[in-house]
Amino acid sequence: MQIYSELEAVLLCDDVAEKCTRAHALQAACVKTETLNRAVATPPLDCRYAGRPSKPILVPPSAVKNRKMTTQEGYAALLHAVCHIEFNAINLALDAAYRFRRLPESFTRDWIRVAAEEAKHFGLMRARVQSLGFDYGDFPAHNHLWDMAYKTAFDPLLRMALVPRVLEARGLDVTPPMRAKVAQRGDEATCAVLDVIYREEVGHVRVGNHWYQYLCAARNLDPMTVFRRLLQRYDLFIFRGHVNMDAREQAGFSAFELAMLADFEQQRSSQI
Repeated sequence: MQIYSELEAVLLCDDVAEKCTRAHALQAACVKTETLNRAVATPPLDCRYAGRPSKPILVPPSAVKNRKMTTQEGYAALLHAVCHIEFNAINLALDAAYRFRRLPESFTRDWIRVAAEEAKHFGLMRARVQSLGFDYGDFPAHNHLWDMAYKTAFDPLLRMALVPRVLEARGLDVTPPMRAKVAQRGDEATCAVLDVIYREEVGHVRVGNHWYQYLCAARNLDPMTVFRRLLQRYDLFIFRGHVNMDAREQAGFSAFELAMLADFEQQRSSQI
């Protein structure tokens, strides 16, 4: 098994069910393989070629309508948004394993495992959307998460800094409040799915933190100084509303780093 050819095939797959099945199969094959064949036959494709279905229709983030959870359709739209995040997360994890080929084999293995777990999350949440009489693709969605793949495709340090440590870490903040709202509806099945996602996403952010620290050390860079500069350069926010400090610490953010980020965000907010 030539791992990059396999990764490319799964990444390009535009059928959501098949992509998930193949992501699980690739992870299972990696577990059984002592040493991956990482011979490089062709360079990685441009990020624009990542496979996705024709639906959902992609619109700007500002065009995604807020729907009330009190209606069946509004509640389904909320779960659909989570479903879409998980689908993009599959492609992001596959792309990291596929694109950044000069890192240790453990990097490739880590992100293949993450891709398989994201595929599991997508399948679980899609089933909850289907239980409400809808399916993935029935509501418009935005592509903000995948857009960051374009911006970070040329450097794994950028990818690790800005995707797991910023965009995915934000999920650690928003999932508990969302779960509380879901629990108020009495939807215990969806609560159980959110529990699985939350628990494993802590691990995914931890993987991103590990490789970010690794890359900074390899380049003799101070990780906190670099992170602060990247946030300023890309104009990314860190905290809005509830901040899950415990989960971020579990995911590898130090207490000092969290204090620095909170101070940075406070300064940025005061300038707006």
